[in-house]
Amino acid sequence: MGVNALVLAIDAGNSKTDVALIGEDGTVLSTARGGGFQPPVVGVEAALDVLAPLLGQALAGSERSVDGVEHVSACLANVDLPVEETQLTEALVRREWGRTVEVRNDTFAILRAGVDEPRGVAVVCGAGINCVGMVPDGRTARFPAIGRMSGDWGGGAGLAEEAMWFASRAEDGRGEPTELARTLPAHFGLGSMYALIEALHLGRIEFERRHELAPVLFATAAAGDPLAGALVDRLAEEVVAMASVALGRLDLLGEESPVVLGGSVLAARHPQLDAKITELLAIRAPKAVLRVVAEPPVLGAALLGLDHTGAPAAVHERLRAQYS
Repeated sequence: MGVNALVLAIDAGNSKTDVALIGEDGTVLSTARGGGFQPPVVGVEAALDVLAPLLGQALAGSERSVDGVEHVSACLANVDLPVEETQLTEALVRREWGRTVEVRNDTFAILRAGVDEPRGVAVVCGAGINCVGMVPDGRTARFPAIGRMSGDWGGGAGLAEEAMWFASRAEDGRGEPTELARTLPAHFGLGSMYALIEALHLGRIEFERRHELAPVLFATAAAGDPLAGALVDRLAEEVVAMASVALGRLDLLGEESPVVLGGSVLAARHPQLDAKITELLAIRAPKAVLRVVAEPPVLGAALLGLDHTGAPAAVHERLRAQYS
């Protein structure tokens, strides 16, 4: 006779997926890692097919035989709208991986990993940018976070695109001078923006590698380039705008509340960006408490699962201790 897992936690990003089976006492029974989760590209069922072997690996890897799962807590990338959460929830219910299912955008996992209770706001800046907030009574704040069409600016891809736009115009004379016209192509061993544009357009450099230009932008700003510095400052303004609006929607502006920063761009701790975010947040939300999340998002998915099941504080603490 085996045991029942209390939570199957799933943190599925664009490039990788982590799962964890959590026992009723908060013990991590097993974990597994696999590929990315991209339902807009392959479809919902095919995307879930990628997750299925990970559940099998987790069940097989548990030191204790697992008879079943009480609750599936799935925090998924590319699930940006409530209607998409409903669609994925229904699809997971049909898979019968657990008795109950809750699907959230993966930004909620980063937020929950970074706070002691389900209360606060998270801004995530990786390939894209997103912000969510939650309070214990179940209210949430969120943005569509689909890109420019939903009012978003920033993220590694967006920063690279902006940097190339200004650098291209600087080189051909349509825009003001900037060192980006030299540093961006130099990253790929090229001598001009024209050569970089040609290489990207013709596929000699994979288009996905444009994300590598975001760190070049930050380095160029740190070296004193005014235009690159202005782009870094604008990202700080976007981060603070999202965080302060989310705090306001949840009535958290008037009290000390955590603002968690996550994602590769914010976790890199660029000094100019950090300083500008701190400066602007002190004006827009002076009681906010900033922190950069270090814990893995799958912990946040697991904690959200424990919240859903009503697990006692000691179980939460035991789980968190295993990831500290």
